[in-house]
Amino acid sequence: MRKNRLFKDAVEYYIARFIINGIRKMPRLTAIAWVRGLATVLFVLLRKLRNITIRNLTMAYGHEKSAKEIRRLGRAVFQHFFTAAADAARIQLYLEEGMDGYVRADNMHHLEQAMREGNGMILLTAHFGNWEMLGAWLTWKGFPLRVVGKPLTNPRLDDLITETRNQAGYINIARGTETREIIKTLKQGCPLGILMDQDTRVKGVFVDFFGKKANTPVGPVLLARRFKIPIIPAFMHLEPDMTYHVECLPPIIPSETGDPEHDILADVQRCTAVYEAIIREYPEQWVWFHQRWRRRPGDVNGLSR
Repeated sequence: MRKNRLFKDAVEYYIARFIINGIRKMPRLTAIAWVRGLATVLFVLLRKLRNITIRNLTMAYGHEKSAKEIRRLGRAVFQHFFTAAADAARIQLYLEEGMDGYVRADNMHHLEQAMREGNGMILLTAHFGNWEMLGAWLTWKGFPLRVVGKPLTNPRLDDLITETRNQAGYINIARGTETREIIKTLKQGCPLGILMDQDTRVKGVFVDFFGKKANTPVGPVLLARRFKIPIIPAFMHLEPDMTYHVECLPPIIPSETGDPEHDILADVQRCTAVYEAIIREYPEQWVWFHQRWRRRPGDVNGLSR
């Protein structure tokens, strides 16, 4: 069994390296056209992933979009994330060329102000747009970013992604294993990037997301409360001209009403409302193939309700 797993991991790794090397050798628009064509084919072939995507989109938009529109949106989701993956594979090339030709930004003063205060910050983003490009661009702009990421089940692919992030300058911290590094990052006044838009095996609370209760991690809110630092939302989305746009939003300051459980729930809801708003604006750019509503209230312990 272990040999089969090792063989599968190796095959996935070498396929990924082959595709990445090919994408890096192509002109960017050629690579994007190629991966979008591949995404269209895989939308048909990957039945389970397609069905999860359509089911989630139906839960969110079934009252306002037809089945045909939802299927078209699902296909666009696949095409977007293959595009984002192609650009993520080319990050080192963009860093060498200079990223200003690919990225523009608004309202960076929110991040800059938090950096000047020097107390650290939680950089809140989502599995949206191109979060890997966002990390590379912020580091390229001089922000000493550290990111918390869930290790992949394939250790060789996980090492590949970690190496790519570290080479781009934003240091990867494996979720659940490097508490000291997280504390050190915040004490040094550095931004700590965390994604909290998925139902994962961490402590969470149920808050409203697209009108339905979704189990949502509380880690970013707990860290912000503990260190008395702001949560700065920032998102990068892809524009029709194939450039990226970074939007930095006003800070979310931890609530202090004297009722910690109430405050945590309220702040997680505030964070969720922020990324729901950006997803509603660009729905094809969020990971609808994740089972966001997998659990229901009462399924998990801890703070969840």
